[in-house]
Amino acid sequence: MKKRLALPLLVLLALMVAFPVVTIFIRSVYIDGNFSIAHPFEIIMKSENLVTIGNSLKLGVWVVIVSTIIAYPLAYLLTKTNFSSHSYLSVILLIPFMTPPYIASMGWILFMQKRGLLEQMIPSARILEPAFFSFGGIVLVMSLHVFPFVLNFIRNAMMNIPASLEEAGSVLGAKKGYRLRHINLPLLVSSYAIGALLVFVKTLSEYGTPATLGQRIGMDFFTTQIHRKATLVPVDFGSAASLSSVLVGICITLWLIQKTITQKTSYATIGGKGSKQNIRSLGVASTIFGWMYIIVVLVIAIGVPYFSIITTSLIKIRGYGLQTGNFTLLHYKTLFSNNSEALETLWTSFSLSIISATVAAILGTIIAVAIHRKKDSYAKTIESLALFPEMLPSIVLVIGMMLFWNALSRWIPVYNTLWMIILSYVVLFLPYSIQYVSGSLSQVNEHLMEAGRVFGASPFSVIKRIILPLVWRGILTGWMMTFIISFRELVASSLVVPVGHTTVATYILREFDQGSVPLGMCMAFICVVCTTSVLLFLDQWKKR
Repeated sequence: MKKRLALPLLVLLALMVAFPVVTIFIRSVYIDGNFSIAHPFEIIMKSENLVTIGNSLKLGVWVVIVSTIIAYPLAYLLTKTNFSSHSYLSVILLIPFMTPPYIASMGWILFMQKRGLLEQMIPSARILEPAFFSFGGIVLVMSLHVFPFVLNFIRNAMMNIPASLEEAGSVLGAKKGYRLRHINLPLLVSSYAIGALLVFVKTLSEYGTPATLGQRIGMDFFTTQIHRKATLVPVDFGSAASLSSVLVGICITLWLIQKTITQKTSYATIGGKGSKQNIRSLGVASTIFGWMYIIVVLVIAIGVPYFSIITTSLIKIRGYGLQTGNFTLLHYKTLFSNNSEALETLWTSFSLSIISATVAAILGTIIAVAIHRKKDSYAKTIESLALFPEMLPSIVLVIGMMLFWNALSRWIPVYNTLWMIILSYVVLFLPYSIQYVSGSLSQVNEHLMEAGRVFGASPFSVIKRIILPLVWRGILTGWMMTFIISFRELVASSLVVPVGHTTVATYILREFDQGSVPLGMCMAFICVVCTTSVLLFLDQWKKR
């Protein structure tokens, strides 16, 4: 890679990613200007912080287990049986993952709380309330959010297992249970390890569900403790940095463990010969049981939270509940009335998300093109820095950015402005753009670019006339994902939003906490409708 392009990219990524992360570690050992290597350990060893760390690790383990229990039967049904012909199920089962976890958590709270929607419909169901408002309830809500992620990893791995391997085992006399243990499961380990690690890290870094449901049951987790120390008076950035350092260390350790497992358990199952899938035709009883399982998962993962959100947004007086005549559109009218804060909030979130997605798409495309098929140290360093935010919890990176840009505010006045939110969104979601563009670039034959150079085209002309027309779908997909996630993002918005401004996520959380639940649920429903509409529109436009 040419230095005149590599050096500016390295400087930019250092400012965006490397320096904020380094600042976290520096701040954790420098307290009031005094160096103390023991300070992080003193913070960590406090009893409340040890409980917090234990809660987070336990939550991560249980969410991986429960999400796997939910996902594995679905993956088997959609891959190895005649349910595979129902391709629409794969799309529907992605809805829980596309739903912001804090919105789903609020829906479950409204459904399960005392005199909630479930109790109003089935009074005897009040006995379930204590069981839900517990650690098990948080595990359930988090697992229902991430199981589609595990489902995709297991399903893709199953699809890559040739039927010939199972047939060979059957011919050699291996029974079904033996083939499952010694053929199928070993071939799933590598892909599953990646999915399980990502779910574990996502659970550790999740803020929305612990902040809503966790607060109800009085349990603290990594993200809520870090957020509290960084935002509530007296602000303690040193403790927040120390806890963030522990979280970074755990995530990096897990990445190394996953990499080791993947290297030792990876097998080449796709060769030059064609392979087929062994699709099992289920009997009537098995088909009915399969449909029952799928319907139950869809009801608890999609039906319950969306029923709660929509119903609550339409209820006139919460105390009357689900009574005839107690439904109204007044809350939506209030939300969209003239000079409404909600309208300003929607406009702010739309503007910030569009700008962030555009900047991330441009920068991600430049980086992807610059490192494409480059093996030198510059390209590897740029790629590592650009993709590093993907393996870090969002709250850790945002805390580092707050500390770093606050220190530079005298020279570069970004901190405590809307530009800080844009910068946070771009840094957090830049890996999406890079990966989507890189995926499109990998399908472009190198001979096309060589032909352009042979005929005298400049590097800019090659990019403009050859590369961009061939990878624009990847660019658009990256833009779309960045826009959707930015529009409803909670962690960065709650930490760096300037005084006097609100985003969709902070508006929903504030109204929910302050008791204006119908208004908050109206905004939550509008958020889901807006992001889904943008997704469908851009997807259809891309196909055309």
